[in-house]
Amino acid sequence: MTQSRPKLPSQPSDHSPAVPEKLTPKIRSIFFEFLLIGLVSFGGGIMAYERRLLLEKRKWLTNDEFMAILAMGQTMPGLNSVNLAMLSGDRIRGLAGAFAAVIGLISPGVCFVLAAAVAYSQGADYPLANVLLAGVSAGATGLIASVTLRIGRPHFKRMKSVPVILATFVCMSFFKLSLVTVLLIMVPIGLWLHRPASGLIKIDAEKKQ
Repeated sequence: MTQSRPKLPSQPSDHSPAVPEKLTPKIRSIFFEFLLIGLVSFGGGIMAYERRLLLEKRKWLTNDEFMAILAMGQTMPGLNSVNLAMLSGDRIRGLAGAFAAVIGLISPGVCFVLAAAVAYSQGADYPLANVLLAGVSAGATGLIASVTLRIGRPHFKRMKSVPVILATFVCMSFFKLSLVTVLLIMVPIGLWLHRPASGLIKIDAEKKQ
């Protein structure tokens, strides 16, 4: 009596459904999203809107990517919000995405400043507009404080990070040191405080071997 051969597991076919990839946003979508930020962020707080767009609304970036881009933007010359838009757009869609993000972000502000310049050049005084802008600025301060707490919350819980945060705040706010000077002082200190333990380095080296 012949024994039946055990059935082997079937190999996956070449026509199996592919895992859906993350959709790449269109250039016009990047432009209009940053244009909306430029329209609603008069008085400041642009970075708060940018974080909400990139992490919460569209989820184009992860939190680690956002933090890395934010750190790079703050070390570059120019406005931090524009640098953040440029680096984020480049990360999402390359050079075209960077142009779309920057142009969308600055277009409303440029138009507003040009219109305001024309109005003031006519010799007209608008005290109500100054009051409104002051109120918007106060709201923007609250937005920036909220974003600072969200971004810094994990670091506030780390004992090694708290001295770096406080020292950076004191150097920037009270001693009025430049950003480059503060970075030259605090980056080596931060790297030394967060250096890996020697035991962990040995374990990693043994795993690689």
